[in-house]
Amino acid sequence: MKFNAVLIAAMGMLYLQSAHAGPADYVYTPNVEQGEKEIDFKFGTADDSPRASQASLGLGYGANDWWFTEVYVKYAKTGGDSVKYDAFEWENKFQLTETGKYPVDVGFITEVEIPRDHDEGIELKVGPLFQTEFGKLQLNGNILFEKRFDAAVSSPTEMGYQWQAKYRWQPAFEYGLQGFGGTGPWNDWDAARDQSHKIGPAIFGRIAAGDHHAIKYNAAWLFGVSDAAPDNTFRLQTEYEF
Repeated sequence: MKFNAVLIAAMGMLYLQSAHAGPADYVYTPNVEQGEKEIDFKFGTADDSPRASQASLGLGYGANDWWFTEVYVKYAKTGGDSVKYDAFEWENKFQLTETGKYPVDVGFITEVEIPRDHDEGIELKVGPLFQTEFGKLQLNGNILFEKRFDAAVSSPTEMGYQWQAKYRWQPAFEYGLQGFGGTGPWNDWDAARDQSHKIGPAIFGRIAAGDHHAIKYNAAWLFGVSDAAPDNTFRLQTEYEF
């Protein structure tokens, strides 16, 4: 069963034909905990022109020891416009290796987003997830591919990436760096000035809240290091696990 699900996800990736990170995007990690339930809130804002802000509220569940599924409703605000419902999203994460068994933990992410504006088309995002540890240092790196189907304007499959380096100082407070970026079409990268790359400091933590309950958080202030990226992006994620 596990193999079949992974095979389907991988085939979806092969058949893909835009991967700039949104302000509320977060770094995926490959590990899954069976039976875990969570309420997930994400927020992000970027000083683009005009300013772009996004938020989402999700409900997730660890269906077994290798599959975590979550649904979101997403909202967005651009410039002086009011906050509007933006999209519905279904995210599925597959843990492909046993945690800690190999030098690198590996997972796979799939996301389907159905926007309010049908002209934007249905977005599919897939990609492998990697994590390794050196003592208290945790490193993550992900490669993501995005494609929009049935959009008013066709677009190629685009490639993006995420990474983070986290020092696990203590459970309630950890610190490190995060980075997000997009290179344009996966097989014909944009010119350097048109690519989006941002990097900045990040904090993380998990606060116990009773038996099998906890509040997790992570936040980052990201600085644009390419012409196409916003100068400043703030992103925040909080999760209530139960």
